[in-house]
Parts: sequence; C-alpha cells; structure tokens
Amino acid sequence: MFAYYFNKTAMHIFYGKAALIDYLKSIKTNHSSIGFVPTMGALHQGHLSLMQQSMLENKATVVSIFVNPTQFNNPEDLAKYPRTLDEDIKKIADFNPEIIIFAPTIEDIYEGKPASQVFDFDGLENQMEGKFRPGHFNGVGTVVKRFFEIVEPTNAYFGEKDFQQLQIVKKMVAKNNLKVTIKGCPIYRDANNLAMSSRNALLSPKEKQEASIIYKTLVGAKAKFETNSAETVTKWVQKSFEKNPDFKLEYFQIADETALLPCLRKNKDKKYRAFIAVFVNNVRLIDTISLN
Repeated sequence: MFAYYFNKTAMHIFYGKAALIDYLKSIKTNHSSIGFVPTMGALHQGHLSLMQQSMLENKATVVSIFVNPTQFNNPEDLAKYPRTLDEDIKKIADFNPEIIIFAPTIEDIYEGKPASQVFDFDGLENQMEGKFRPGHFNGVGTVVKRFFEIVEPTNAYFGEKDFQQLQIVKKMVAKNNLKVTIKGCPIYRDANNLAMSSRNALLSPKEKQEASIIYKTLVGAKAKFETNSAETVTKWVQKSFEKNPDFKLEYFQIADETALLPCLRKNKDKKYRAFIAVFVNNVRLIDTISLN
C-alpha cells in the first residue's frame, strides 16, 4: 500500500492484491457493504458519477485502475490507450480522498500469464462489439471476475454506454453464482452530448465538437423508429454517415435489450435499444440509446 496525502488526509492506494485483500478484511463487518467501480483509467466525469453512486450506497468504495490487455483484440489500440495514473489519483483525491484505489500490475492480476478464460454468455457475446472485436468479452469477463474475487464487492457499478458489456457482466455473475449486485448507471455526456469516454482524450477539440453527430443521429433514429422498421432506420443512419467522410460507421444495430438480438420485426412486449460504433480518424467511439 502507498499512502497519498491530500490536504493532510491519507488516501489508500494499493498496487498489489494481497495488501488490498488484507485491508478490506480489516474494515468489513457483517453489516457493511463495499462498492466497486472498475475502470481502465483516463478518468472522466462519467467515472466520477459511478463513484458518487457507489459512495451513496456503500460504506466503502474501491476503484480499480487497470488497462486490461486481454480485452484488446488490436495491439495498436492497446498501445495507444491513454494511461494517466498520476492524474487519475489526483482526480479521485479531489473528488473524495476516502475512495480506495487499486492499481495493480498485469503480473499481479494474471500471475504472469495474461490469457483469457473462455466464457459462454448465451450468445450475448456474438452481437455488435463481439462481432468486431473477437475475444473482447472473454477478456472483459476474465478481468471482471478476477476483480470480484479480489474485492468481494457487495455492489459493482457500470455505465450504460457499454450496455452490451453491462448485460454480459450480469450474465457472468448469474452463471457463476457470484454474490455481487450489478448496477447500471446512466450515460454521462459532455456539453455537446458526446458520451463520456476515456478515448475522448485522443480527440482534438474540433473532432470532439464534430462527434456530436453520433448522439444527434441516435436521437433521430429513435424518432424514426416510432413509425419505421429497424431496417429503414438502419439505412437512414448509414446514409447519414456516408455524407460525413470524416466519420466511418462500423456498425449500427437495433436490438432487444435482453438477448441483444437484432430487431427483425417490432414486438410491443420487448424493449429495444440502438447501438452504434464510429471511427473518428482512428479513434473508435461507441454509444447507445433506449428506443422505447
């Protein structure tokens, strides 16, 4: 453990799992709860909103900062992912110095063998992100399950921007009988409605402003879905991005929220959501919106 002092208050920062486990044992009681917010760093207001929710609902909050190598199918994407640990610690200190930080090494998490466990998510992993990022959700499942084993949280908080990931984590918890409640939290957006993401740090100010087209398109798709088929809405979205050569649409899909299967014909008893992935130059951004 390393004590970081902020306004003479010692923060609890752990770089190894053994020390964190010992500390959490020392503060746990039969009636206390621990909240957990997993992150890959490059923290932004969206992450802080998850921490805020955790602090409201739990005695203690643990935040992990760990760029997980097994969920990147593209080595170049892993290499350029922003790593800002010192800045992240300062942000958490400014926000609330009582938050417990866990910033482990790859060796500590994977014990020298960074490889993914293979999961069966009942097909949730085969849609959208899973199609375009092979092995991604096995990597996510592996590291999240490992963190749950280490932290043993009562509640864990995930942003709905990564809605597919949220559903997959819920599925993993159910299938492995893990004693943790998964809580989805609303998407946090900046002034021009761009969904907060660590990858936004890789965008220029001009690109951030222009990326407002992503949310505007989702809002337009939601309005059109009221009276049009999913296929018609999808074609409209595709044409919208064809008119903007600075953006490359990787996918747009309307799916039901539970099974994440594509909507072929509307069913009034199902909840639908639009999912989108767009490249701005070489920066990949995702977003989503509920349609009903």
